Amino acid sequence: MRTPPKPHNSLRPKVLRPSLNSRRARLSVAGILLVLLGTTGLLGWFGLGNFAHALTFPGRLTGAVLIAIAFTTLLAVSAVLDHWVGHTFQYSGLVALIGLFLALLTDALLMLRTLRNGDLMLFPALFGALAAGAAWALFVVWRTSVTIPAPKRVAAALLVSSILAVANFGYQNLYLPYRREARPLITLSVGKAVLSEDRKAFAVPVDVTLQNHADVGFYVLGTEIHAMGERVPLSPKDRLREQWRNDAEQFAHSSGEMNPLSRREIHQPGELVEAKPWMSAGQWIEPSDAFATRIVMELPMDTRYDQVAFYASASLARKDQISLESPLNFVRTSWGGGYVPKWVKDQQKRGLDSLLFTARLHENNAIDENTTGPRFVNVYWTFGPHGASLQSSITRKDEDEGELSGDRQRELVSRYGLVDLLAGPVERTLWDIKNQR
Repeated sequence: MRTPPKPHNSLRPKVLRPSLNSRRARLSVAGILLVLLGTTGLLGWFGLGNFAHALTFPGRLTGAVLIAIAFTTLLAVSAVLDHWVGHTFQYSGLVALIGLFLALLTDALLMLRTLRNGDLMLFPALFGALAAGAAWALFVVWRTSVTIPAPKRVAAALLVSSILAVANFGYQNLYLPYRREARPLITLSVGKAVLSEDRKAFAVPVDVTLQNHADVGFYVLGTEIHAMGERVPLSPKDRLREQWRNDAEQFAHSSGEMNPLSRREIHQPGELVEAKPWMSAGQWIEPSDAFATRIVMELPMDTRYDQVAFYASASLARKDQISLESPLNFVRTSWGGGYVPKWVKDQQKRGLDSLLFTARLHENNAIDENTTGPRFVNVYWTFGPHGASLQSSITRKDEDEGELSGDRQRELVSRYGLVDLLAGPVERTLWDIKNQR
């Protein structure tokens, strides 16, 4: 008596012999080829752009991986045709499965990437559609008679490639944007004051040094050094508590100046004596490099100031996170015509004038470059009677950064590597030079 066959308990659906005898089969093959060719084109485009132009090694590595996956999906196109039509290669179905699996994984990761960093919804929608199509195509091929020589080894290889892809994606999108910031250092050194020949004026030399000890270069978006003249008369006796309180209140209105509490010195609000750039905007400083310059400030002998305080600042951007399209152009003033952000207008009403410089930036990889709208670096050189300062921001054209949330502004600063440096105050007492007649 013949033993009846055992029931089939596998989760795999009924295996079909691949053929193009039915209209449904022809439409399925056409859909699979469309998904593979679409994925090949997009991955090849982004991969070549990243491999040739990315500013970091991980970006170039991502480009090489995308090119390799694009080649695999293109190879899968031939495998699909052979699996359904030619029947010349025993493992053509396996090659098609591998190509579709890589297409599904890569399209899904790029959909998440463009959703997070991109501005254009076209690309997340396109990658989402390709990922869904790859999932459907994977099922269609899987349910045909596919020859898999070593299922466990193939599964292990796919698992390892998936882990590597997800790890690279996480490194690029999670670790790099939030790793420890690299910060150059500004140092100020005030030299000995020198009398003029007619002894009616004197000059104070100030050496400014920018040292980059980091392993990345920086674009210089703007620099300024300003001198604050201060009158500091001395009280003949200890000052009253109410006077100390008045000193403390000046901290809230110091505009960056450092007004200490003192028992005998009567610090008055400082006045801006001079302000100027000390390094050309748009140039850059390389890793482990330094830049030094000397600024000379001149004052008359009969100046009313008792001491002068020097402050220096710089606004930088990391060269591995943006590509700056030079030059950094001066575009307008806060008191003239044209668009300026609301916060600049509000400062103008309080007596602070601003100069606006801007330049187009490009992303550090081809994926973000092609999926985001144009962005610009804005540098505001702000000055008034009581000081000067630099501020930088990243915005779209005519976007008011005042409308951006604090979290969004911090995200942009981290993403594009903006760094603001400040040195000072370095004070120089003028009593000795004023007494030289």
